[in-house]
Amino acid sequence: MSEDFRADSYPSTSIERAYSVGSGITAPATLARLLDITSNGVIVFASTGVVLFSNERAAHMLGVRSLIGRRIDEFMYPAQSLGAEVATTAFVPPFATDGSTCAVVASHSNGGDVFLTVRCDEISAPGENYLLIMEPSSLLAGSITEQTDELVSELRGANRRLSGVLNIVLETLDWSDVATLFTNVLEQLRDTMEATGTLLYLAESDGLVLRGTTASMEVLRVPKYLSLGDGMELHAIAAGRAIRVQLLSPEKEDLRMQRFDTRRVLNEETNETFSIPVRALFPFASSILVPVWFAERVIALIVVGWERPRSLRRDDARLLDSVAQYLSVQLMGALTDLRTQRRARLDSFVSHLHEELAEQESFTDTDMSALLQRACEQIEARFIPLEVAEDGTLQVCPASDAYKHIKNLPLQVAQLCEQNTPDEVMALPLVSSEAGRALSAWLEDKSMESCGAFVYVGTLAKKTWAYLAVRFHGYEPLDDIELAFLRSVTSTLKDGLVSAKARTSDKRIAQALQLGMRNELQKVEGIRADGIYSSATADAFVGGDFYDLIRLPGRRACVILGDVSGHGVEAASVSAAVKTALGAYAWQGLNPARMVRTLNRFLLGFSRLETFATLFVGVIDVAQGKLTYCSAGHPPALLVRADNQTLDVLDVQSGVVGAFEEMSYRDGYVSFNVGDTLLLYTDGVTEARNPDGVFFGERNLREAALREAAQGSDGMLNRLLETLDRYTARSLEDDVAMVQLTFTQIGRQ
Repeated sequence: MSEDFRADSYPSTSIERAYSVGSGITAPATLARLLDITSNGVIVFASTGVVLFSNERAAHMLGVRSLIGRRIDEFMYPAQSLGAEVATTAFVPPFATDGSTCAVVASHSNGGDVFLTVRCDEISAPGENYLLIMEPSSLLAGSITEQTDELVSELRGANRRLSGVLNIVLETLDWSDVATLFTNVLEQLRDTMEATGTLLYLAESDGLVLRGTTASMEVLRVPKYLSLGDGMELHAIAAGRAIRVQLLSPEKEDLRMQRFDTRRVLNEETNETFSIPVRALFPFASSILVPVWFAERVIALIVVGWERPRSLRRDDARLLDSVAQYLSVQLMGALTDLRTQRRARLDSFVSHLHEELAEQESFTDTDMSALLQRACEQIEARFIPLEVAEDGTLQVCPASDAYKHIKNLPLQVAQLCEQNTPDEVMALPLVSSEAGRALSAWLEDKSMESCGAFVYVGTLAKKTWAYLAVRFHGYEPLDDIELAFLRSVTSTLKDGLVSAKARTSDKRIAQALQLGMRNELQKVEGIRADGIYSSATADAFVGGDFYDLIRLPGRRACVILGDVSGHGVEAASVSAAVKTALGAYAWQGLNPARMVRTLNRFLLGFSRLETFATLFVGVIDVAQGKLTYCSAGHPPALLVRADNQTLDVLDVQSGVVGAFEEMSYRDGYVSFNVGDTLLLYTDGVTEARNPDGVFFGERNLREAALREAAQGSDGMLNRLLETLDRYTARSLEDDVAMVQLTFTQIGRQ
């Protein structure tokens, strides 16, 4: 049995829950179907002798409409008694119940006797019930002829098949352990049909994947994956029912030309022959392929096969169709749970990887390769590390001694993927592009794993990385769950490496906290800047509000305004740390959201205090007249337009910094013109109260900003602070910081 169905690795699924999916298939309906399709008379009766089920053939033999509810000994008695009344209060079967063949006499509705040959055996299912198979016979017991021997042999075969199938139906009624359930079903199907083995394939998006086999198949070569169209499975699906297939002997011409890559098979349902690739052949001379349908789509394929050629009965194919119809609900539940269980296992790996990375201070190339190799092993794929050369050529990493003979791959990274951004992680199936298929064929020619995905990592430590996650041809392709897993692992690893580097940088930043204590607005060509700070405490230098303007290369600048919770030296220390860190991130060329996200991790690791900060971080492109900003829990900045004296609110908002690890941050964008003024402020401005306790508020601030901007940018912040002083009667309850940037030039000089 495939390890995918082992009891210790597969979650339980209750049959009741599976039925709730919506199928109308029931055990009685399936049982009735099984009884009707056989040419023998079939009766199922209880230990009391009362008939529970019977097919039309059994009733017809005795000339009645139905036998259900009657006692066996009311109409059937041993042949030796020749019609004597033997019914008693306690039920005694008029035949052996050990599976041996007996002759009995039954009463016909016309008053005559019917001579029958029967076999009866107990059903190995909950409750004490018996299965009786019967066939008309003109001979009494003891008159055995060659014709009778054939009849008895046929009767035994029918009894065995029906008994086995009935056991499958009855035993699955209350079974909640899916792993053991399907192990038993496959083994019972093999025993019932006296087959060499039984295979179970579950449907995926682009083929059928082997998920279960009987123990007898362990020594035989079995296709692990069937791509639709390669083998006979497509003919079974097209037929909509079970088909009987015979493997034909090689033709003389094929033997003479030594053509062994394909074999001819016969579809006995249509009497057509087809050439099938050897890799898609089952290890059987004769087989029955049974598609399993659910909600008008194929969810599985059951293959029952015989190693030696044999005659295949149409009734057997019909019998297996009934079994498949009944098992479709359980198989659908198994298929759903298999995907859920696999996704949970892979998600758990990513979660543990994240925890492992958080504890590591630094990484080497070898460390990164080892972690990615572990990830590929989770999906049973080979990891081949790649480097992207400056010209885009893909090269196998020098450390990969096993692949020295394929140092350079015959294509460039741009042929495999379109890089929207240099940092975007992508996992692309090789079959999804012409270049990928060409690479797959090239790898197969090298006798290497060739079926899988190309994963683009991006730039780390001044190198551009990628890798292949591949399996040998003929194995199942990577599915959507596995591709998503590779993307998640790669992104987690990449972020972990960046974080480790940031933690190293953060240590240096923490050692220089005092260097960031002074608010400063550097001179930037094209920007007239002003800042003002008023502390609610007596010592202005220990407040939690801070601002900065940093001149960057390429006519760019970074403006920062923040507010750290609390007051005093502790808040000022965190402010200094934030300013220093953001200054370093700005020089690294990060966008504002990335800067704030990195700062969030730094603060969570650096500060032992329960402090958080709100921030406005903006990167100004003076040449283009564009501002990219991240407002992290901060009051929305205001942009006063010079041409029409209107005001824009920069309202793209993100969460605060330093409070939670899993906080989301995003960038906002706005364009500006010459003469426009950007006003940044902390919540101490809008939350200032008058003596009656009424907030100054955003509406008053916007009106004041428009009024003061109309008087010119010089002295604007002082006039705004005077407005606050008048409103609060010179009694500010919180620190106040404001920054004004007026844009005097746009374009390149």
